[in-house]
Amino acid sequence: MGDEDVIRRRLLIDGDGTGDDRRLNVLLKTFIKWCADEKIEESKATHDRMLAQLAQCEFAVTKSQLGSEMMAAELKSYEALSKILENGIESAKGNIEKSKADFAQAKTVRKNRIEYDVLAKVISEQPDRKETLERLSLLKTELNSLEATKQQLESRLSLRKKQFHVLVTSIHQLQALLDEPDDAEGVDDDVEMK
Repeated sequence: MGDEDVIRRRLLIDGDGTGDDRRLNVLLKTFIKWCADEKIEESKATHDRMLAQLAQCEFAVTKSQLGSEMMAAELKSYEALSKILENGIESAKGNIEKSKADFAQAKTVRKNRIEYDVLAKVISEQPDRKETLERLSLLKTELNSLEATKQQLESRLSLRKKQFHVLVTSIHQLQALLDEPDDAEGVDDDVEMK
């Protein structure tokens, strides 16, 4: 038998390493010695020692049982805490996902508000429809008035052009008439000189 086998057997027998194996061996040896002893005085002392060792063994067994029950209760408590923590983690994950969705929505709302503010500013800088229509109406009236004035001026210009043309033509004709008598007088003067 190797050292590993001995250690393994001792761990199996001793359990948690509380010395139960040694106590049981000492109790067994004491019991064998007590059975072999015939002296009553020593027998009584050995009997008392065996009872004390037996009480120690019972105490160790009771302590191990209570420790085992306590560990089982703690294990159940830890399992319950683990389930509570898992539920809490799942709830936190759900809250995180909800917060992410809320954050994305808030981002969209903020972006829309900024765009709305920019558009509202641009719109507020522009005149309202009624004022624009009134101004347009005034401009159309002014345009019609200007077109009528233009027509009048063009007709006057046309008339002036015609009058100027008539005047220029008259001047040319007068000039031609004036030029003609000079030629006629010049011919008359030539005839007289001869």
